[in-house]
Amino acid sequence: MAAGQDGSEQQGGQQPPPGPPAYPGPGQQPPYGQPPYGQQPPYGQQDPYGQQPPYGQQPPYGQQPPYGQQDPYGYAPAPSAPPGWGSPPPAPMERPTTVRIGIGAFVATLVLGLISAVVQFSDPDDLIDQLQSQDSSITEDVARTALTIGIVFGLLLVALQALFIWFAWKGRNWARIVLFVLGGITVVFGLAGLSGGTATGASGFLTSMAVFQWLLTLVGVVALALKPSSEWYRHEGWRRSAAR
Repeated sequence: MAAGQDGSEQQGGQQPPPGPPAYPGPGQQPPYGQPPYGQQPPYGQQDPYGQQPPYGQQPPYGQQPPYGQQDPYGYAPAPSAPPGWGSPPPAPMERPTTVRIGIGAFVATLVLGLISAVVQFSDPDDLIDQLQSQDSSITEDVARTALTIGIVFGLLLVALQALFIWFAWKGRNWARIVLFVLGGITVVFGLAGLSGGTATGASGFLTSMAVFQWLLTLVGVVALALKPSSEWYRHEGWRRSAAR
């Protein structure tokens, strides 16, 4: 009797294990808010437990993650391409006549300057005598050293001018500005030298070459300053920036 009582008390005193109740089987009434056994939630609704769809599947139709948030799988939205990306660069604009005339005038000025330098330095002894006649304290060695330095410096200036002309031909506006500055200085000082006569005793050939150089420099500066030239340099700058 005691054993039966103990057994009944032991059976009556047992509690069900903790945890969620088992899902009802066939023929049983499911809890409130859950679909019957063996059926799926209605189309367009999530499951009653609020879980996300299985990995690799899309969320239910009509339910998308809010704008600016990640999708339910933790993947951020794909970045969009910047505007204009992948589009071909603008076509180059044909070089106008004013640019051709301006660059050609500067090239002709450079060539005439080289010819004048060759003629002037073809007789170094005469140049040394001219230097010594102007200042009797100058020795022959000093005069030859000064002549050599002048030749080297002149060649460097010619190389720099040729570099600026090349970049201006390629549509670099900064090179055009440099040619403006150098050409303006040449025009101003050349005009003063022409108005002052040939006080240095230069030959008639060198004087005529200097006049032609001055005129060509003036033509080059004016031609590159005209409106078609400015528009072409502006277009070339925009095309290079768009192609980057």
